[in-house]
Order: sequence, then C-alpha cells, then structure tokens
Amino acid sequence: MKAIAYQQPLSIQDPLSLQDMDLPEPTVGPRDVLVEVKAVSVNPVDAKIRASAQPAPGQWRVLGWDASGIVKAVGADVRLFKPGDRVWYAGDLRRPGSNSELQVVDERLVGHAPESLNFAQAAAMPLTTITAWEMLFDRLQLQRAGHHGESLLVVGAAGGVGSMLVQLARQLTGLNVIATASRPETTQWVQSLGAHHVLDHRKPLAQELQQQGLPAPKYVVSLTHSEQHMPQIAQLIAPQGRWGLIDDPASLDIRPFKSKSVSVHWELMFTRSMFSTEDMQAQHALLTEVGKLVDAGSLQTTMGEHLGRIDAANLRRAHSLIESEHTRGKLVLENF
Repeated sequence: MKAIAYQQPLSIQDPLSLQDMDLPEPTVGPRDVLVEVKAVSVNPVDAKIRASAQPAPGQWRVLGWDASGIVKAVGADVRLFKPGDRVWYAGDLRRPGSNSELQVVDERLVGHAPESLNFAQAAAMPLTTITAWEMLFDRLQLQRAGHHGESLLVVGAAGGVGSMLVQLARQLTGLNVIATASRPETTQWVQSLGAHHVLDHRKPLAQELQQQGLPAPKYVVSLTHSEQHMPQIAQLIAPQGRWGLIDDPASLDIRPFKSKSVSVHWELMFTRSMFSTEDMQAQHALLTEVGKLVDAGSLQTTMGEHLGRIDAANLRRAHSLIESEHTRGKLVLENF
C-alpha cells in the first residue's frame, strides 16, 4: 500500500524528512476496523514527532492522527461498525498513523462521520474535536446547557483546537465565549464560529479584557505559548477559576494561582488510547454525537486549506506551515 513515512528526525526542508513508499498492508486485530483512508489533516503533534522521535533501527514510522474514510474490514470482536461505514477518527500514538492507504484503528476510538461533510471536510475535525470536547466536559467539568452568566476565555482561538472549542462552548453551553486572535482574518474567523468577544493576544490580556468592560472569566483555556501568557492569565482569571492547557511549556510555575485557588487542568486526547482506559469508548461516543451536530447544522468543519493529494511533498508543505504557527483552521490532504 502507498504510505508516507520517515526513518530519522530531520528538518522539514530535507526531502528525506517524509518519503513516499510502499509498505505491507496492516493486520486487523479483534477490535480493529481496517479503514481505507480518503483524507487526512495535519496537526502540531505530527510535526513535533517527526522532528524529535527516532524510529527503531531500520523501521519506517507513519505519522498522521486525523482521518476520514470507509471501513473495508472489521475484526472478529467489532460490534460498532461494518464494512462500508463512513468513519472519522484521530487514532493512537502507539500505532502507525493515517498517512497510508489503509489503517487499522481500535473501534472504540472511531466515530460515524457526518453525512453532510465530504471526506476532506470531515478529516479536519477529529483530533481537535476530541481535544476540545474533553477539555470542556472532562477536564473543566462544564455542564451541557449550563453556566449562564459565566465566561470562558480561549487563548489562541483561531487554530484547530480553538476553532472547535469556540463552537462547542457557544453551541452546547451558556458561557460567554471570549476568544483571542491577532490578525483581521483570524479575528473574523473566530467571530464566524461564535465568539461573543475577541481580544488581541499580542497585547496584555488583562488590559484588553478591562478595556472591553468584560468580567473576569471563571474558565480560561490556553492553547499555545501558555508559559508566555500565564502571568496575564493569573491576573485576569476569576477567583476559584479553572485553567486548562494543552501545549508543552518548558517550565511552568503555577504558584501565582494559589491566592485565587485556581485549579490547573491538562488535556491530552491520546491519554485514553495510550493507557487503554476503561472509558476509551467515550471517544467513539463523542465523535458520533458531534457528527450528528454537524448534520444538524450546529457545528461546522474547521478545514482551513486543502493542500491537494496525500503525498510526501504536500505533507512536507503542511508540516512547514504548521511549524510557522500562522495557520487558520486545519490543513487537509485528500486521496493517494
């Protein structure tokens, strides 16, 4: 089968950093679905792993943690899917990724894709949707249809996760959604997704909040440069608030939150699959529910740019754009 893979961590400018090749078809386990991959999207995790993780000697590593496609075969114990089903998923860090014509995925991590989206539009959403959903409802423990009169601040809202956080918070809770963006096009983007207010994160956020006459948010989610933004977040967050983050600060001193009794919450959407938790199937449930919300018109795809077919050259371009940190929405590739 066609695949794109690498053997050693290299700069994305190096043609060997991602290469086209043929690899053997994967073996289907008892709870696996074998998916014919139709479209993928690229996330920061792809670039981080490619730049730092060394595969075993002589082995090729296939990246990719977002896909949509069609179920081609199922394992003996699969009960949630059948061949021919349209699916979407983000997969498992421990297994080969979606940058291949065929991929095996545990059925508990897979959802029924929305019928109203094409494969490219659907591939933009799974990883960021899972991350945003788990952050809001598992980590920050928000209640559906609740929190009227309270505010959520999303720092770095124009990226993939932010684009879903804004939509989910606006559609499924009563929160006043405050987003941050730094350019006219990203400001317009987050407003179109449902943000009530937009702050400029190039400026002091506490001052920006005060100038717009907005109350201190009880909930703050930081999606990028958390170490840089933390002093401002500590200043502006409401007492007994909750702060969530997903990035990887080199260091993080949370003592400034002590006086306000602020709790800190990490989110990694791979935790359930990495540790085979008892609630792994929650990702199947939430992806399937989000698919229904998309079909109902409540949520929209966060596809930003379609980069063409799935091959090494286009994936190298996608990784380069991700590393620039100036993308809006998701970068998608389609067909081999």
